[in-house]
Amino acid sequence: IEKMDEMYLLTSYYKNYIIEFIKKYAYNSGHKTGVVGLSGGVDSSLTYSLTCEAFGEKNTIGVIMPYKTSKKSFKGNAEKLAQLKGGRIRYHEITGIVDSFKKQFENITSIRLGNIMARTRMIALYDTASQFKGLVMGTGNKTEILLGYFTVYGDGGCSIEPLGDLYKTQVWEMANMVGVPDEIINEKPTADLWEGQTDEEELGIAYQKADSILYLLFEKCFTREEAIAEGYNSKDIDNIIELAKKSCFKRHPPPVPLLRTQNINKYL
Repeated sequence: IEKMDEMYLLTSYYKNYIIEFIKKYAYNSGHKTGVVGLSGGVDSSLTYSLTCEAFGEKNTIGVIMPYKTSKKSFKGNAEKLAQLKGGRIRYHEITGIVDSFKKQFENITSIRLGNIMARTRMIALYDTASQFKGLVMGTGNKTEILLGYFTVYGDGGCSIEPLGDLYKTQVWEMANMVGVPDEIINEKPTADLWEGQTDEEELGIAYQKADSILYLLFEKCFTREEAIAEGYNSKDIDNIIELAKKSCFKRHPPPVPLLRTQNINKYL
């Protein structure tokens, strides 16, 4: 993406910075283990790779959590990556748990069921982290965060978000740099929430185009009109702005009415 060339030049620096950031955060919080939900996709694969470098292979645990509709290739990709990087893996099949929820709720939609899957995986990750005294490593990227493309208290539930300031296109580039296999990088992005689901179809825009627009709006502080003047379709720009606006609540902790603010402030 021509508008993001200057960001790509810094990929090597970003990688080292993220690893040092993880190390420092883990040291300050007293954690020596990193726990990553390994889906077989590029985001979790990059997170797992960086976690291995930050904590060491023996202190990195990848958790594979398939549902009955998950593609078999995803599990194979996750196992291949763990073998390549030398980290540990654990398995939690979530079908029984998710289906038990499914029976409890009437007329459940694909999106609601997908959210249950994401939250079930979050529970498995935090239980694993509790068992091994580890940090749950988030796998979300900046594109997903800005567009609200994550489940609150699901894949959005984590202790630290290493890729949170990397756009999806930067994730692909860094994944290539750290040796994530091509078949993972080239896999069509999906949250694996239902059969045949893809990110770009659900978002209504390709990641490369979304990143170009987000970069102009959020990094360069372009107005809508200035972004259109750069040659981008107004429909795509409006879609991006709408997704970012309506998901604003997802990017902030629950609001708290501050009482006795004067007294509280000295403790904040």
